[in-house]
Amino acid sequence: MLSLFLAPLSWIYGVVIAVRNWLYDAGLKKSVTLDIPVVCVGNITVGGTGKTPMCEALIKHFQEHYNVGLISLGYGRKTRGYVEVTPEMSWRKSGDEPKQIKNNCPDAVVVVCKDRVAGIERMCREHPEVDLVIMDDGFQYRRLTPKLNIVMTDYAQPIDKDRLLPLGRLRDQRKQMRRAHYVVMTRCPAGMTPLDRRIRRNNLELLPYQNLSFTRVVAGDPYPAFPADAGDRRLKAGSKVVAMAALGNPESFVDSLAARYRLEEELLWDDHHPYVVRDLHRMERALEEAGSDAVIVTTEKDAVKLGNGAKIPPELRARIFVQPCEMGFIEESKHDFFKKLEYDVGTNQKNSLFYSR
Repeated sequence: MLSLFLAPLSWIYGVVIAVRNWLYDAGLKKSVTLDIPVVCVGNITVGGTGKTPMCEALIKHFQEHYNVGLISLGYGRKTRGYVEVTPEMSWRKSGDEPKQIKNNCPDAVVVVCKDRVAGIERMCREHPEVDLVIMDDGFQYRRLTPKLNIVMTDYAQPIDKDRLLPLGRLRDQRKQMRRAHYVVMTRCPAGMTPLDRRIRRNNLELLPYQNLSFTRVVAGDPYPAFPADAGDRRLKAGSKVVAMAALGNPESFVDSLAARYRLEEELLWDDHHPYVVRDLHRMERALEEAGSDAVIVTTEKDAVKLGNGAKIPPELRARIFVQPCEMGFIEESKHDFFKKLEYDVGTNQKNSLFYSR
């Protein structure tokens, strides 16, 4: 019954984005190309597809040869306009993901701005040393033509079986995938077979010269969110844990904990959820039920929203751990993936057959 109500809304949404894309494709709406190379990391669905880990991986790799800047919308922030993210800044001024990126990549210039063109231009004026920009979640930002488009897609939620919002999760037309130079499929099973990879590529209907990579989440060892309070407390295989996250797709995070530890409970909130006092009480209750030897394990993105812990009771701070994660590549190596990117960033992409005007 709900689908009957949502179908007309999905059709209207589809018409709106189709007209908008056509105007840009036909050149009736102008898209600018900046002098500085811009690498866009985006997707065509709502929810988490691994854009933030990809942005961090790009920054860490390219910092060897470039002065890297990153621009993001800063979803969930309480500020407006252009803001440069600093290490001491509250995530409420920058958004949780830009603050996480700044924490993990302190040498990068990280800014948030709704107008990406104006934001990049100001970043370059104030930081003339920046010679490569990563644009987070900018695939639908057609006013700027990046040098490279990297589109993230989720193995567990195939776009060929999805529908446009609000009937499904697609925020853009599937055919817009043709604008992608690189497609990265995330959350793939470790035992993915060559046949499965071939089927997935066919289902995406990619052009022969579009690069497709398959990746999975590689979880690191959890570390104390507040080391001064945790003392010598450490996690061992089989330890009792409570999973806590506010993510678009928390399944892979929860599964990674369940594979290594004894999962007692899951505390899950909507993406970008700001933690408040009642949430702290819920954490305390969960730990009380799980036992005195249990700890909470959360994500780096969620740890940002816990701040410096000043409002968190010391007993609770001592039992909160953070699990880092990165992308592991299946079939090709991480080295090979970035070598291809290096070549494309350093060459004239306008000569490519699939360069987007």
